[in-house]
Amino acid sequence: MARVSVEYRDHIAHVTLTRGDKMNALDPAMVQAILAAGAEVATSDARVVVLSGEGKSFCAGLDVASFAALAQMDPSEQLMPRSHGDTNDYQEVAMVWRRVPVPVIAALQGAVYGGGLQLALGADIRIAAPDTKLAIMEMKWGLVPDMGGMALLPSLMRSDVLRQLTYTARPVSATQAERWGLVTSIEDDPLAEAMAMAQHIAGQSPTAVRASKRLIAVAESAGRADVLMAESSEQAALIGNADQIEVIGAQMQGRKPDFK
Repeated sequence: MARVSVEYRDHIAHVTLTRGDKMNALDPAMVQAILAAGAEVATSDARVVVLSGEGKSFCAGLDVASFAALAQMDPSEQLMPRSHGDTNDYQEVAMVWRRVPVPVIAALQGAVYGGGLQLALGADIRIAAPDTKLAIMEMKWGLVPDMGGMALLPSLMRSDVLRQLTYTARPVSATQAERWGLVTSIEDDPLAEAMAMAQHIAGQSPTAVRASKRLIAVAESAGRADVLMAESSEQAALIGNADQIEVIGAQMQGRKPDFK
């Protein structure tokens, strides 16, 4: 059974987890399907990605049956090799969306637990339904977050909040998650809002949007001098390029830009 679908429309790639009957839980096939989807959209001409899950929950985390299988393997052999630059396959489930060169918007509902939360953290923006519950769930199983969460969470929330969520494994409401930085906004229909935002972003200069994602990544990780140089470098490449000229022309003529 297919685990993930990818659909393209109006320069938007819609990536959907399609294991709704299992709360889109992550088994090895789902992990590989997510990695394949991320690699596909990264090389497509999509200008923005919407990431969602079928059914009642976005993703409830690691499939319980997978725990038994993992217990039969040497964990060092499974986790220590780097398969995608600086990540293993499980970490790449989240980090692949940071490598995708265009914005990624996640639409969340129901349970967003453990690996499911870390998958959502890979998105640039997270829009949640009011009933969404989020948790760093690994402590429930005597484990720590190991799917990219600790590379992403410290930039989103205070250290004490991160520690509380990690130590307790308690789910929190969408409202609390928004206050703490896990969620960008709360909407009654998060997928509709994500698609509307994606349509807006897809109407912006494609080269400027990609430059913005690169620049933000530098700003979040580099020192001041490198950030200032990156600003200048990205701007120099944008000024006068075809997309920017089209933006200016569209503004002057009161029409929508038409990017080639």
